[in-house]
Formats: sequence, C-alpha cells, structure tokens
Amino acid sequence: MRRLLFVCLGNIIRSPLAEHLFSDLASRAGVVGRYVVDSAGTAGWHSGESPDPRMVQTAMQHGLTLGGMARQVHPSDLETFDLILAMDESNRQDLLELARTPEQQRKIRLLREFDPQRGDPDVPDPWYGGQDGFEQAYQIVERSVQALLEAMERGQA
Repeated sequence: MRRLLFVCLGNIIRSPLAEHLFSDLASRAGVVGRYVVDSAGTAGWHSGESPDPRMVQTAMQHGLTLGGMARQVHPSDLETFDLILAMDESNRQDLLELARTPEQQRKIRLLREFDPQRGDPDVPDPWYGGQDGFEQAYQIVERSVQALLEAMERGQA
C-alpha cells in the first residue's frame, strides 16, 4: 500500500481537492485499496477548518464531494508518507526545510510534474481571485492527479 500526502499552504483549497480527486479516481479505477491518501498545509492558519466553500462549490459542479478538516504538516509526515506532492514551489521549499534526511527529501515532488500539459510548475492558488480561478485549479489538479495515478499504477512514480 502506498501512502500519499498532498500539500498546499492552508489545506483548504488545492490539497484537499487533490486528496479527494485521487481517492475518487482510484475508486473508479478499482484500485482504491492500494493507496492511503491525505492532505495537509504548510501553514496552520486554517487548522480544523473545512475546505473553502468556493472550492467545495467547484468540486460539486464536477460531481465531487470535498470534506475533512485542515491540518498542518507535521515532521513525522515525512516519515509516514511514501510520496509528498506539493502544489507549488513555495510549499515544496517549506517541505524540504522539514526534511531531516535525503530519503525524506526524495519523497517531496511537485504535483504538476505529472501534468500532461506541464507549463507553470505551480498549481495556482485561487484564494484571491474569482470563481474562474477555482475552475482553473480544479482542471489542473484533476489532470495531474489522473496522470499521477496512471504513473503509480505503471510503477513509474
């Protein structure tokens, strides 16, 4: 069983979306039992809060239900999880600072490394924008997570 942790800044928009999308896609592919999936934020500002209502609405428009409560990344997560996927370079740098060993550092990757459309390495944070930013983030995360799942199933991630 592989353990994945998706990480953004506050754990209320991008990382819970990635967590739920991965679980949903794995379930539909009949491989959900192969993965343990979670999400966290590099900052603790929103710990204990539900996902952002704007992303909840966007996800619902795509038939996906978001739930859970935000939490902050803990140093032990770098030992517990096999793959830690940061939503942007700032999150990745914060995670690398937490890493105590080269092995932990190797676990930390950017989610968009798996995006078939690549482009900018960051999943944009739609926090300050309009609803279109939430849709854009949804589309990027969905295709990146789908490609990640496919790569994992082929043993390439």
